[in-house]
Amino acid sequence: MSFDLQPTLEHDLIKVVPLKESDFEALFAVASDPLIWEQHPNKDRYKRAVFENFFKGAIASKGAFIIYENGTDKIVGSSRYYDLDENDHSVAIGYTFIAREFWGKGHNKALKTLMFNHAFRFIDKVVLHIGATNFRSQKSIEKLGGVKIAEIEVAYYGEPLKWNYVYQIDKLYWETLQ
Repeated sequence: MSFDLQPTLEHDLIKVVPLKESDFEALFAVASDPLIWEQHPNKDRYKRAVFENFFKGAIASKGAFIIYENGTDKIVGSSRYYDLDENDHSVAIGYTFIAREFWGKGHNKALKTLMFNHAFRFIDKVVLHIGATNFRSQKSIEKLGGVKIAEIEVAYYGEPLKWNYVYQIDKLYWETLQ
């Protein structure tokens, strides 16, 4: 069985579907909120030209999603799988952003649960790169069982190097939480 990087995933709160080029305007409308990016290493991602680069990288990744509130056409945000390493039995999950109206309401937890559960059908560990100043995301992944394993510089698609923390969740540990 090979890892499908763009499945459609569903939870009571959200529906996760493969991102298409035609989703740009609707997703940018959500991403254009500067407060979403306040703690992110690229604080300018709310600007159209910067978001265009982000979106181009998302499409090129062939692992990106648009997230909808389940049962509606309201966009919650976006995320993606990337850096699938079959030799290391790992995949990265990230580039996630959620509209502020959905913060603290379980949508991010639902998203990560869907993505982890899907990934762990094929691999043994999930890696997340989180900006060193993105405290919200660090706390969120720690609540889900993520363990900080390293600090590295990461070059996001078409962007300069930024300092990131690397978190990991192992399949066996994740299964004990379910």
